[in-house]
Amino acid sequence: MTEGTPWKHVLLFAFPVLLGSLLQQLYNTVDAIIVGKFAGESSLSAVGTTGTLSYFLLTLAIGFGVGNGVLVSQHFGAKDEKMVRKVSANGISFMLVLGVFVTIVGILFSRLAFSVFVDVPPEILNATLLYFRIYCVGLVFQYGYNIFSSILRAVGDSTSTLCFLLISSVLNIGLDLLFVAVWKMDVAGAAIATVISQIVSFFAAFFYMRVRYPVFRFSAHDFKYDSDPIIKTVKIGFPICFQQMVVSLGLTAIQRAVNGFGQVMTASFTVGQRVEMYINLPCSSFQTTLATFAGQNYGAGRMERVRTGTKQTVLISIVFTMLISSLIWIFTDRIISLFGISDQAAVYCASHLRTVALINIILSAYVPLFGLYQGLGHTKFLMLVSLCALGTRILVTYLFKDTAFFGRSIIWWNGLFGFGMGFLVTWTYYFSRRWERRKMER
Repeated sequence: MTEGTPWKHVLLFAFPVLLGSLLQQLYNTVDAIIVGKFAGESSLSAVGTTGTLSYFLLTLAIGFGVGNGVLVSQHFGAKDEKMVRKVSANGISFMLVLGVFVTIVGILFSRLAFSVFVDVPPEILNATLLYFRIYCVGLVFQYGYNIFSSILRAVGDSTSTLCFLLISSVLNIGLDLLFVAVWKMDVAGAAIATVISQIVSFFAAFFYMRVRYPVFRFSAHDFKYDSDPIIKTVKIGFPICFQQMVVSLGLTAIQRAVNGFGQVMTASFTVGQRVEMYINLPCSSFQTTLATFAGQNYGAGRMERVRTGTKQTVLISIVFTMLISSLIWIFTDRIISLFGISDQAAVYCASHLRTVALINIILSAYVPLFGLYQGLGHTKFLMLVSLCALGTRILVTYLFKDTAFFGRSIIWWNGLFGFGMGFLVTWTYYFSRRWERRKMER
């Protein structure tokens, strides 16, 4: 990524990442369709309401995976193979231990979380807890897969993760059909299918790394504890963890407001969120791409190339998002009909999707910049952006949810205020050029 036309490298790298994210969302969509069609609207609501807390438990994997990936990409760009190996091995050990801890915490505190903090309707609480506790069993494998993916992307390999996700998604959908549609296992079947697919992805990624890259053929000695790379991983990754936690807690607060409108609204929001993620695919994929691009070029001392690639990446993100938003706007009703929700839930969901199809274009214009700040290890700023954007969304949600003008529609209109705030803060920081003043971690 340190030679040639920046936008071409960005597109070539981003394409597998984008397809991989698309596969994940297709799985999530098909999962929701299967549960909605064969288990009913209440089961769909139960699975959907676990989303925010599931994401919360993954924030450490996301943040520290990014932190470790930043270090690997910078040392890879500097052609320091010894440090690439050292940082990767310690990152894997750290993430697996962390995954076991989070699994235990998730299972032990699930009832408190869903009954008090999320305020899940009593009629779906038991199904919610059953799904979530089974899901937690697979968290250690998600943590492991996340660090493998981060390391592979850091060395410029985004194609392999696409293959792993393809295998996982196809397997997951097949098992969903078997467990939910054929064996009538309801939410438990959906959760078990997810766990099995996560285990397969974990081992596929691990063995691929060993076979494809000699530098990752670790021995037992490589996994000897070394505090230095772990401390640096945490130092870079913690702001990302905090940012993701803020996002998750903010979405949990919004989910609580959604649940307050009843099960029909919860079902509508579950479908709306699933589809909304398609609109956000480009900006999140180009964020990941720009993190690797910026990290490698920064490690090679190519700052002008970083600036050029950043501008081109944001423009591409906006164009892709507008195309997807247009398709969702046109086919909203047909998309909603796939999920088997009630007529009233479908009405709410249509308003949700058509609104976010417009609003989320704002998101595509600033989220890719997060990758720039991640790639340069300048991650503390992302905490500020998350606090501003999510704080604004939560504030307007609870201010206007009981008003005649907005009412329940503030659930989807809050993005206009939150994303607008994030856009202003992120681009103000970019034009200040303070992000350029950082030394590479050694």
